[in-house]
Amino acid sequence: MSISSHYRPDPQFETLGADFSDPVDPADFPAATPRFWNERWADEIGLGELDAAQREAHFCRFQPLPDNQAQPRAMRYHGHQFRTYNPELGDGRGFLFAQQRDRSGRLLDLATKGSGQTPWSRGGDGRLTLKGAVREILAAEMLEARGVYTSKAFAVYETGEALARNDEPSPTRSAVLTRLGHSHVRFGTFQRHAYEGAPERIDALVDHAIANYYPSLTGAEDRPAALLDAVIGASARMAAGWMAAGFVHGVLNTDNLNITGESFDYGPWRFMDRYQPGFTAAYFDHSGLYCFARQPEAVFWNLQQLAGALAVSGDRLSLEAALGTFPAVYRLALLDAFMARFGVAPAGQELDEALVRAFLAFMEAAPVSWEGVIFDWFGGETSRERAMAGPRREHYAGEAFDAWQAVLSAHTPERPERLAHPAFTREEPVDLVIEAVEAIWDRIAEEDDWSALETVIADIRGMGDAYGLGHGRAGFLSDDQPD
Repeated sequence: MSISSHYRPDPQFETLGADFSDPVDPADFPAATPRFWNERWADEIGLGELDAAQREAHFCRFQPLPDNQAQPRAMRYHGHQFRTYNPELGDGRGFLFAQQRDRSGRLLDLATKGSGQTPWSRGGDGRLTLKGAVREILAAEMLEARGVYTSKAFAVYETGEALARNDEPSPTRSAVLTRLGHSHVRFGTFQRHAYEGAPERIDALVDHAIANYYPSLTGAEDRPAALLDAVIGASARMAAGWMAAGFVHGVLNTDNLNITGESFDYGPWRFMDRYQPGFTAAYFDHSGLYCFARQPEAVFWNLQQLAGALAVSGDRLSLEAALGTFPAVYRLALLDAFMARFGVAPAGQELDEALVRAFLAFMEAAPVSWEGVIFDWFGGETSRERAMAGPRREHYAGEAFDAWQAVLSAHTPERPERLAHPAFTREEPVDLVIEAVEAIWDRIAEEDDWSALETVIADIRGMGDAYGLGHGRAGFLSDDQPD
């Protein structure tokens, strides 16, 4: 077996017992065509030496990894879906396949999407479309490049089945995706056991979360409130990262948020082209509940539901006090995220807030690409000559632009040597607006041509290296993320 010496299996979730997950069998797929393998992250977790047959055995047939979970487990949870409680949820087309430690000792999950039916499939086929898998690859790669704390698409196999779907031409091709993530313990995991009136299970989950994801809280006197406080900080950073990246997740239900504040489960996501506060990703989000500008509100609402579940065993007043910190924590996280995206050093809260306000005012006034402007002016004043010679130069004038530039020029470029990266010689940044995503998929659907996907992944990674925002190959988390 070709396993690296730093492969460190540690299946922790199954130790919680039968009330938290169910053993399941993976689907027996008629085909196993490899479509994506994340070599960067395979190397990081000791699986980079697997040969083609071993990859297929473990990531399409889901034979257990050495000394890891003996059988896949469908995780149990509930959740609010568009703010309506649903007690019928759980892993319906996926499961937790394995858990292991990375080089830094962090516990990571290998979990699936499209791996077959489970007790929680609710009549669904348990499958994933190939297009859905391609979209998840793209979302995770782009968010990582833009500095957002995100799960990684780890492996994708096309599985040879014809699927019927209402929201895309059918029959359509099928796939199974394995996702690498830092916890799949959802807010809805706590909600399930609160709903079932099991405070002892809530206590067990709190202990599990602290031991495996927030060990610095081990000695906390009020463990539920301490955990909530940590999750608030992580979730605020996640939401702030989406806003600075111009990203709309699309479905911010309580079963789509986890306790480490890691963005995951990409369904109807979108990146904005131009700044539109009301921009939505899901065609079924008729009220705009999860539109771009309301994402922080949605995250906060979900945190309130997590607090309600924790109140089954914790002190309500302490939990309410923790919730009260979210606005201030989010505000600071948002400033940090935008300063990082602008490539400038923070200059104090007042000046940083003025910079973000002026940027948004300019973006609202100018019919210009969100990512294009950030790319043009990365590094602030250092990029002036490049920006004013670029394709958007005609928009870089007027009162709103001058106001933004006045504040931007008061910020010091941070690590300006990044601008020497070849990616900054491009006229246009790598972007993933919906038209670009559909064009990539059309090549696959019509000609089985994967070259466009391979090219854009390479370009995204190059852009990520150029921005250097701390979420690339060097580590799963930046220094301020949870341990």
